[in-house]
Amino acid sequence: MEYKLASWNVNGIRAVSAKEGFKWFENTQYDVIGFQETKANVEQLPDNLVHKEGFNSYFCSSVVKKGYSGTAVFSRFKPLNVELELPDPAYQGEGRIIHLEFEHFHFFNGYFPNGGAEVLDDRGLPTGEFKRVPYKMGFFNCFLNYAKELEKTKPIVVCGDFNIAHKPIDLARPKANVRNTGFLPIEREFFDKMLDSGFVDTFREVHGDKPDCYSWWSYKTRARARNIGWRIDYFLMSKSLLPNLVDAGIESDVTGSDHCPVTLKLKFD
Repeated sequence: MEYKLASWNVNGIRAVSAKEGFKWFENTQYDVIGFQETKANVEQLPDNLVHKEGFNSYFCSSVVKKGYSGTAVFSRFKPLNVELELPDPAYQGEGRIIHLEFEHFHFFNGYFPNGGAEVLDDRGLPTGEFKRVPYKMGFFNCFLNYAKELEKTKPIVVCGDFNIAHKPIDLARPKANVRNTGFLPIEREFFDKMLDSGFVDTFREVHGDKPDCYSWWSYKTRARARNIGWRIDYFLMSKSLLPNLVDAGIESDVTGSDHCPVTLKLKFD
């Protein structure tokens, strides 16, 4: 049995669905697709999108703020179980996590928080601290603890926008961003912690230290055309799935969002 999985931060599913690049989804060959930053409730979407032919669909929308955050999963395989949000109420309400249990693994689609705006001091000067970094790190810790508990029953696959570039190779200008959220030491250390706990960065497992591979580009200064980007979208999985890993990739030619899809292929006997 083969699972072809994809993950894409669409930066507004209503907006991207009207663009040429969304034909990637309309004609998809993938079996399980996770969207992040959908920015919509189900009732705001056309029926043919919500109920895509041949797929089961699941949506987790923000209830604390409309048009914010949000995730969705489309799956050809009917899951054994579905959960929305993390189990801790402190990290619920923003529509950031969808968990599907399949026969061979637990699958998470996550839109992990970003660090927010930089905190200013009384004089209006930057302090080097970011408003949502504490929440972001708490969210990651909650997720990791929950995932490791579930891993006792079967392996984990987690995809999504992690809002972290792990190593200098994962962004075009690391030196210029060492004090920016997404590349802060505390964020990168947590990514280390995830890998040390038994997760594998599937793209690096397949492609090694291949440079200039990014999944997000700022809309400013023609960053995408110049490939001045960050790799912040990932598929991580339990090490026990390494014998099942066939391929992992980044589909940088798919347009419509400031992110592009990342992919994973697994095979089971």
